[in-house]
Amino acid sequence: MKLAVVILAAGQGKRMKSSLPKVLQPLAGRPLLRHVVSRARSLNADSIHVVYGHGGEAVRAAIDDADLKWALQAEQLGTGHALMQAMPQVPDDALVLVLYGDVPLVDAQTLRQLIEVSGPKSMGLLTVMLADPTGYGRIVRNARGAIQKIVEQKDANKAQLKIREGNSGILAAPAKLLRRWLGKLRNANAQGEYYLTDVIAMAVKDKIKVAPLIAPRLAEVLGVNDKVQLAELEALHRAERARELMIAGATLADPARIDLRGEVTVGRDVFIDANVLCEGKVSLGDNVRVGPNVVLRDVSIGAGTVVHPNSILEQSEVGADNAIGPFARLRPGTKTGRGVHIGNFVELKKTEIADGSKANHLTYLGDAVIGKGVNVGAGTITCNYDGVNKAQTVIEDGAFIGSGNMLVAPVRIGKNATTGAGSTITKDAPDGQLTLSRGKQMSLEGWKRPEKKPK
Repeated sequence: MKLAVVILAAGQGKRMKSSLPKVLQPLAGRPLLRHVVSRARSLNADSIHVVYGHGGEAVRAAIDDADLKWALQAEQLGTGHALMQAMPQVPDDALVLVLYGDVPLVDAQTLRQLIEVSGPKSMGLLTVMLADPTGYGRIVRNARGAIQKIVEQKDANKAQLKIREGNSGILAAPAKLLRRWLGKLRNANAQGEYYLTDVIAMAVKDKIKVAPLIAPRLAEVLGVNDKVQLAELEALHRAERARELMIAGATLADPARIDLRGEVTVGRDVFIDANVLCEGKVSLGDNVRVGPNVVLRDVSIGAGTVVHPNSILEQSEVGADNAIGPFARLRPGTKTGRGVHIGNFVELKKTEIADGSKANHLTYLGDAVIGKGVNVGAGTITCNYDGVNKAQTVIEDGAFIGSGNMLVAPVRIGKNATTGAGSTITKDAPDGQLTLSRGKQMSLEGWKRPEKKPK
């Protein structure tokens, strides 16, 4: 059967007390709905449908993916009504998997198992065992353990309220049957809504097998209704990602104090200290050490490199055996070779530095190409921007840049050239020579420093 995933994402989320629609609230730096869409894609679904409502245009603009099919739920009349809006786009020969835009942590393997127990004449239902099932629909089984129906909290009697097995809302069912059951839904309940859960009793009545699958972890079925629950899911997600990283071989100084907001891959014997934030795609080679309070955003770091505390690296390629920081900033477009040293309070932007070169203190290098074995002295600045245009600085192999230099681009410092401390270099410096530019030093006899008038 074809697989059609329908994501119900029309809820208003009043308890969030936010102008941002609930499904766009951030989890690990991405909207809740983005997590669910990614999970649907991992199942190789033939189609993915998103039912939107409150803040609909903002939702569509934020998740503007060409492969998504959108269905509007103009009135909030319950989950059954929401699913009805997507069904006209779903063919009869499809298996429909229903997910929720505010339930972001369900595991792909769990969903695959749910799909496996579903089929043309069976429905898969994901349930969860709860210490406190308050707020959940209860799974009502018969004496033989077969599922009979789901009763919502507000409609349950005293005996049903004692049931600990709760409904996650996630199910998989054949589209043809589901379409028929949805057409029979009625809103004669405490909420006056069309409950998707009522199709369970209809399936039982039609002698369609309802195959339960108990979620292996509570976190997989937890939804978000307020900022407290959002923070709780953030903590659960963070812990799970940290666990995955440790299983992959990384040593974490404190698994509770690392934020993994993207795709992180690690080599052997990687060490990550406390309060490190990883976003986007981050790759850490063998024996990389990352100090505390470091931000890594879309970077690759070569084997043996040490990133010292309080450094920020983004959209950069760092070579092997580098020393970065402390308090260094690598901005987008930076690329370093092997054995490069980028020291404290050094900022790089769109700069390539070849093997063995060093910029150890208080330096800005922007739009530069730096060769091998170059030493850049403290306080050096590439003056690459005239207010309109950006120009390039080229420093060739073996050059020595004196402290306090201003390199006014476009400019080339030749191979094995030296520039004197305190120089402003506005013209190309030739290979192998000393180039310096200083004003004449003067001392004025009899000069007095201005003094403040007494109050």
